[in-house]
Amino acid sequence: MFRRGDYDGVLLSGVYWLTTWDEVFIYDLREQFKAPWNLDVLLHDAELQSLLDIVEVGDGELVLVYERGIFVTVLPSGRYAFWKNKGEMTFQLVDTSKVAMTESIKLSVLEKTVVSKFVRIILVEDFEKGLLLINGKFDRLLEAGTFYFWKNSITLKVIKVDLRSRQMEISGQEMLTGDKAALRVNFIVQYKVVDIMKAIFDNKDYEKQLYVLVQLALRAFVGAYSLDEILEKKETISEYVLDEVKVKSGSLGVDVQSCGVRDIILPGEVKDIMNQVLVAQKKAQANVIMRREETASTRSLLNTAKLMEDNEMLFKLKEMEYVEKIAEKIGEITVSGNDQVINQLKGIFTPAK
Repeated sequence: MFRRGDYDGVLLSGVYWLTTWDEVFIYDLREQFKAPWNLDVLLHDAELQSLLDIVEVGDGELVLVYERGIFVTVLPSGRYAFWKNKGEMTFQLVDTSKVAMTESIKLSVLEKTVVSKFVRIILVEDFEKGLLLINGKFDRLLEAGTFYFWKNSITLKVIKVDLRSRQMEISGQEMLTGDKAALRVNFIVQYKVVDIMKAIFDNKDYEKQLYVLVQLALRAFVGAYSLDEILEKKETISEYVLDEVKVKSGSLGVDVQSCGVRDIILPGEVKDIMNQVLVAQKKAQANVIMRREETASTRSLLNTAKLMEDNEMLFKLKEMEYVEKIAEKIGEITVSGNDQVINQLKGIFTPAK
């Protein structure tokens, strides 16, 4: 109650007679006390002070307010007053000047909108690992999980690295063979990070460095052989590159699991020449086969002729065979003449005695 603009005292439950010079502010004891006057002045009244809980929140601190164990609100730095309500209001003071969250706070409270703006939430997936850097200095390794840190002026950074097997493709690499033939190679490498500390702290852009290692090994192999040798040893390229890269990639914190050639692309001129060579080779092979068959056929005819020369019956059978083949192609035969024609036909089909 204020009388003539000056604080006069606090009125508890009851009925009171007031004058026209009196002004009264009525409060619900279940809610926060918001002073209509300077709080320090009002607290000079011992009776009012005994009715209030004074909560002072310093810089770098927060107070979580609970009513009957249920979260109500959060208080940033400042001075607050709450009515003493039979001990139903409780206050949890937390230090937000540090990064780590050491206080015991329920996750459901941290995810409240009024609280989450003061919290940094970092998720590390099951297939990842994270490196926590505080003010640019490595602090610790984060395994899979959700991590909560206070949001303040301290610089916090988390570098997350995927630990699953990954694929790197080296496309369209133009290279010169040992005989100065130009070609392009598409190459694939499968790898995974096995040492996150080496990959991130000991190397800058470990993926680019791995790309260069594979590229150099590939060029070394191609430059050591002629075009024909490379085409013949296509399957051994991946073995050579894997052996060369696997040892050196250990310093990158990477394990190269496998690699292989996807394509070898030849220039248009070289491709035309190789096609011509291939056609010539196939024609030569076809000619050899034809000559071999012709020789075998001639030899067979010679053997047949010798047999027919020694056996007159066999000769007649061969004649009848050819007559049969000719007759298959003839639909109708018209014979004109006298008995001499009939006798001639009989002479063809009747063996001589």
